[in-house]
Amino acid sequence: MSQNPTLGLEPKSIWKNFEALNAVPRPSKKEDRVIAFIRAFGESLKLPTLVDKLGNVVIKKAASSGMEDRPTVILQAHLDMVHQKNAGTDFDFNTEGIRSTVEGDWVTAEGTTLGADNGIGVAAIMAVLEANDLKHPAIEALFTIDEETGMTGAKGLDASILEGELLLNLDSEEDDELTIGCAGGIDSNTQMDYAEVPAPSDSTALEIAVRGLKGGHSGMEIHKGRANANKLMNRLLHKTGMPYGLRIASVDGGSLRNAIPRESVAVVVVPNGHLTAFLEAFDARREEISREFAPIEPDMAIEQREVALPEKVMQPADQEKILTALYAVPNGVWRMSPDIPNLVETSSSLARVIVKDGSFVTQSLQRSSIESGKHDVAFAVRAAFEAVGATVVNDGDYPGWAPNADSRIMRTMEGLYKDLFNEAPKVSACHAGLECGILSRHLPELDMISFGPTIRHAHSPDEQVSISSVQKFWRYMVGALERV
Repeated sequence: MSQNPTLGLEPKSIWKNFEALNAVPRPSKKEDRVIAFIRAFGESLKLPTLVDKLGNVVIKKAASSGMEDRPTVILQAHLDMVHQKNAGTDFDFNTEGIRSTVEGDWVTAEGTTLGADNGIGVAAIMAVLEANDLKHPAIEALFTIDEETGMTGAKGLDASILEGELLLNLDSEEDDELTIGCAGGIDSNTQMDYAEVPAPSDSTALEIAVRGLKGGHSGMEIHKGRANANKLMNRLLHKTGMPYGLRIASVDGGSLRNAIPRESVAVVVVPNGHLTAFLEAFDARREEISREFAPIEPDMAIEQREVALPEKVMQPADQEKILTALYAVPNGVWRMSPDIPNLVETSSSLARVIVKDGSFVTQSLQRSSIESGKHDVAFAVRAAFEAVGATVVNDGDYPGWAPNADSRIMRTMEGLYKDLFNEAPKVSACHAGLECGILSRHLPELDMISFGPTIRHAHSPDEQVSISSVQKFWRYMVGALERV
């Protein structure tokens, strides 16, 4: 395997920049290095390069000859990436660069997220900025920060540094789709203290693990029926464990607020007198769950092993409250759109569950294309947890992006797609969160559209991007700059 297997791929300018970007660690809220990287890139091209107080970077490029009278176009992508890795992968996202691999038509990474979301968009903009042979209007390249954990870069953007009239957001994930609307979102974060008592000495401690789930993007893939590791773990602990006196010492499930949780690990104790019966019930429940999800989760693993007895476990009354609340909290599709076929309107994803040292914590993300739906499902989450005494805090609220049926850029991009590829694109809204809704509040006259190459399994270590799709995306993007 070559050291940089993507560098021989076409278009070379995109893959070269993608590898350079992926060599820079860029977790959300720790973007100092990638901000410096993009700033140095703009300055190396001797282009006006601005960084606002939050770290959003704008690089400006004058129109090519004969295109000076066209409206200025903002090309926009976000610098941060979701960091997830497989349990057996030895990798430090804070210090190491992503290791890309090529498998047929797909680029993926070695046991980690790839960063194609939104690194391919960033790399494509970089390719435009350094090209000398493209026809284009004046360009303002906008690189935002912290999109994946709250969109705080877009929220706090200093819009005075932008003058563009059209915006091409490069953060969509199907190459035959034009996105003209997206869901808004809100986080529900909960906390509750619980009482601990000494672990019974006449008990056996077990580690229970749910692993090998597909996970994925909790917006774009929430409708696919994938298993949620936190929900499965709670099912095992409540339905299987409670009748046999199981007591919880700790639970650690999920990792990121915007990813469907792939793994959960719990340490529990079971009275020795009930251990055999519990293990039989555990095996039966494991088979039951495996049959339910066999078509969707072929790599699911539900396992248990004996471990050292912990010092403390949760008090029974608090344990029952917590497990009941986790059972009650909504997860998955809440409502389908009545206006747009096959579009999820409202959803909730139970992303994180932590039980440790007397503190019970959860994180979940609610999404909706309508504000009332977003707050309705967030209230359902709140109600489930407040009913057992937990404190619930909502933050990270961001708006959706309402489709504009009269969009000029939509008509232009739709016509271009037909001319280039001899078929009509799919024009729709998506259930993911895009920064367009926030940017439209800063720049209400901006005409926007989102598109991108085909990316699969974003926000998971199975993330991959299609090579042929990147070629198609580049052709379409270059054509768009010439036509707008």
